[in-house]
Amino acid sequence: MTAIATSKDALAQARTRMEKAVEDFKKELSTVRTGRANVSLLDHVRVDFYGTPTPLNQVGTLSVPDSSTIVVSPWDASIVPLIDKAIRTADLGLNPTNDGKVVRVPLPSLTEDRRKEMVKHIHKISENHKTALRNVRRDIKEAVEKLEKEKKMSEDDKKRALDELEKVTHSETKKVDDLLAAKEKELMSV
Repeated sequence: MTAIATSKDALAQARTRMEKAVEDFKKELSTVRTGRANVSLLDHVRVDFYGTPTPLNQVGTLSVPDSSTIVVSPWDASIVPLIDKAIRTADLGLNPTNDGKVVRVPLPSLTEDRRKEMVKHIHKISENHKTALRNVRRDIKEAVEKLEKEKKMSEDDKKRALDELEKVTHSETKKVDDLLAAKEKELMSV
């Protein structure tokens, strides 16, 4: 955290940190499986390539030929079994098949129970990110109050800065809520 000398610095830092939290939430939501195939589902899969855990997208091309299949075309056909094994052991509930040249990952349709479970999971993720936003608000509020206590800021400036901080916090929290609602709708649509 950089030093905060003015209310402008405080608000700029609050915006930056809160936007990072919202971006992280977006990234996490993209890895949650919905009914449609998406290559980002395999972002966390690592292939043991010559003894080094390597991201899947660095050993081959990932594509989505239809809404329920992901195809991994490795650049080196000899690692097809390694890719198959990595996807199976990634605990994603996926069962890949391979023909010696490419790995096909069919996505089973989601049951209603599984959909509800995933909705609970994304609610938990959103709550963690809202907590992060509240922590940023608390840190910046403390910094602003410290500036006022040290007579580096007037009481009016402090009030304006805290009001603006609340607006920024509400705006970023609303973004998280909107993303959550969209993902929930996507998950529950059959």
